[in-house]
Amino acid sequence: MGEKYLTAPLPSSELPRGIPYIIGNEAAERFSFYGMRAILVIFMTKHLLARDGTLDVMTEEQAKTYFHLFTSSAYFFPLFGALISDGLLGKYRTIIGLSMLYCLGHLALAIDDTRLGLALGLTLIAIGAGGIKPCVSAHVGDQFGTRNQHLISRVFAWFYFSINLGAFISTLLTPKLLEKLGPSVAFAVPGVLMFVATVVFWAGRHKFVHVPAGGVRFVREAFSPVGLRAAMNLAVLYVFVAMFWSLYDQTGSSWVLQAERMDRRWMGVEWLSAQVQAVNPILILTFIPLFSYVIYPAINRVFPLTPLRKIAIGFFLAAAAFAIVTYVESLIASGAKPNIVWQIAAYAVMTAGEVMVSITCLELSYTQAPKTMKSFIMSLYLLSVAAGNLFTSGVNYFIQDEAGTSRLTGVQYFLFFTLFMLGGAIAFTIVARFYRGRTYIQDEQPV
Repeated sequence: MGEKYLTAPLPSSELPRGIPYIIGNEAAERFSFYGMRAILVIFMTKHLLARDGTLDVMTEEQAKTYFHLFTSSAYFFPLFGALISDGLLGKYRTIIGLSMLYCLGHLALAIDDTRLGLALGLTLIAIGAGGIKPCVSAHVGDQFGTRNQHLISRVFAWFYFSINLGAFISTLLTPKLLEKLGPSVAFAVPGVLMFVATVVFWAGRHKFVHVPAGGVRFVREAFSPVGLRAAMNLAVLYVFVAMFWSLYDQTGSSWVLQAERMDRRWMGVEWLSAQVQAVNPILILTFIPLFSYVIYPAINRVFPLTPLRKIAIGFFLAAAAFAIVTYVESLIASGAKPNIVWQIAAYAVMTAGEVMVSITCLELSYTQAPKTMKSFIMSLYLLSVAAGNLFTSGVNYFIQDEAGTSRLTGVQYFLFFTLFMLGGAIAFTIVARFYRGRTYIQDEQPV
């Protein structure tokens, strides 16, 4: 690498020194990603321009299709980032290199309001954001050895906390920037935060544990009986996790478009439809300590709350959240204009499901992965996000008629996804009973 870095965790029961840099990087990077994503549907349906400067906007169905296609791509490229990281460059160099590409994607969105700028910017962001995602998550776990592994769950919770802190601030800010200053500024600010994220990560290079790329060892372990068993065991679970993400990521598309037709006055403020998404990260900031220190211990007193049971409960909560927005859509269809508090209630239920599914899957994906396959297994988990969004994108594409409008009514659309998730949750509770896993933690540096 040129410089001398620590290549294995030091024997210690304390918090690893590199964790604050990783969490700081994640907060700024997630600000950039969620800030850009928060305004995508509104940008595509209200602000997109042709080359001659005239409006060239998309229909709602087209915008939802492209939104979920982009999100799917951003969670497909983790597979390539993981292969580069685990097989060739290691996590640190992969993250630094792809972060620069990520910054260029934000630049393209900021300087070009046409479909060309949109396509170029989203492609570069999908490659950059997707490529670094499994590496950053696995890099968190690499900082721990056997003596401080008891802190992994807590640090993954704080890692997720940082994600949602960045998402909360950016989801409130960027829709206002779009409304007041236009797309260029609204896309430029997230780009600046991505540059800050890259600098923060670079600044922590001498504090991190840099686990070397596995190289040939990675290939051997990936195709060994142990590696194949670990990947296949988790892949079965990830099929069901994909169903959760198919619903969850619609908070950035169909829920935003539904909010456009609702009374958005709440707590004395008229909220922009894209700003309502900020309810999710602020609830995450509240729910993480609430679940860790109150709800989980309370459930454990009734029955053992295993990771798979957490995920199953989260699936049922996602179905319940979509049942609420289905009811809201029925009110809108009847001519009413329901208050946004209904959708906020749905966000509360969906966010509770997210805490139980997403954080648990991050930890499970790291601890159940063999030592040279940490980024690769994390990328398989992220592929579940891609698969879920690809499914939603496909649904929105195939329900369009020749005029670009939907063949399903709004109520039918939301009811379809409610029943889809409910069926998946029931099936998962059966399949999860047969899961058998094994925990792998990195070796410590010899004393």
